[in-house]
Amino acid sequence: MNYIVEKLHINNPAEIVEVRDFLLKFSLDYEIDIDYTVVIRENNRVIATCSKSKDVLKGFAIEENLQGQGITNLLIKNIQDKLFDEGVFHSFIFTKPEYSQTFQSFGYRVVSSVEEVILLEYGFSGIEKSLDSIQNKFNLDKNTTNTALVMNCNPFTLGHRYLIEKANETSEGVLIFVVEEDRSLFNFRDRYNMVKDGVRDLKNVKVIPGGKYIISSNTFPSYFLREESKVMKAYTKLDATIFRDYFCERFNITRRMLGEEPYCPVTKSYNDSLKEILEVKNIKVEVIPRKWISNPENYISASKVRQLIKLNNSSLDQLSDLIPKTTLEFLRTKEGKEVIEQIKNSNTPH
Repeated sequence: MNYIVEKLHINNPAEIVEVRDFLLKFSLDYEIDIDYTVVIRENNRVIATCSKSKDVLKGFAIEENLQGQGITNLLIKNIQDKLFDEGVFHSFIFTKPEYSQTFQSFGYRVVSSVEEVILLEYGFSGIEKSLDSIQNKFNLDKNTTNTALVMNCNPFTLGHRYLIEKANETSEGVLIFVVEEDRSLFNFRDRYNMVKDGVRDLKNVKVIPGGKYIISSNTFPSYFLREESKVMKAYTKLDATIFRDYFCERFNITRRMLGEEPYCPVTKSYNDSLKEILEVKNIKVEVIPRKWISNPENYISASKVRQLIKLNNSSLDQLSDLIPKTTLEFLRTKEGKEVIEQIKNSNTPH
């Protein structure tokens, strides 16, 4: 049978409901960050679909009795053509582990797999080349024993600095991976520079872009969706497994240091998964209580900084107990003032 691939009108609620209901039969969600979806219909009924969010394929499903009829090829080719039109030549796909062989036959390579989800990638670049680039650019010595921290720093606070200082006290080397995904009010370039400037006086500390393989929409979309979906636990395990099997192995990381997170369920679940996954390979996971002022309830956090900026129109000096001078200096620049205005005009500072 000649099947026709149709582009879904993602601004049409009725069509979204139709695909969402179809995906539910496969225990899949139609996630809110999807920007392109295709479907195949038979007798006006969806029988197959695939979506993408930027360079990530997701929401792939075909009626079981129709599998093996070339539908997979039609869906993947359509999505890849769309990516090529957008100038994207390296892509990822989340799917269930039982579909791994299907996608490998189309040139995808397995990055990592946990019980509920597998991540594959397609294209000439890949995780090993990404690690090579980090190793060369930052001159990472395999013989140095490292502690790693992964931070978003939206913005960089004295709480972040406190964690880094704690790591530096007992480590040969400290690697700070700054989350590269631009889903925060402070863009990656500014967050990265705030961290670099904020730790410039500390020896043996290197600040590294997190790239596509550490807390990115490629490895951990739920972190950015900030919702407790059914697959969130799988994503936390996947990201933790990639970090363990690639980053810890390549860069001699023997400890991952975390800030305590009693309030955000997504981050708490992630921290729990890190402990579960990393300690299997004797990589220590150390959770440090938040730095606080006056009493433990008055803890330092980036969200509290954003909240104070939003609620208070007075001098930025009010933030001096929460952020280092380097962050304060950035907030007084033209770029910093623009972000301040975004925070003040936003409904929920991200």
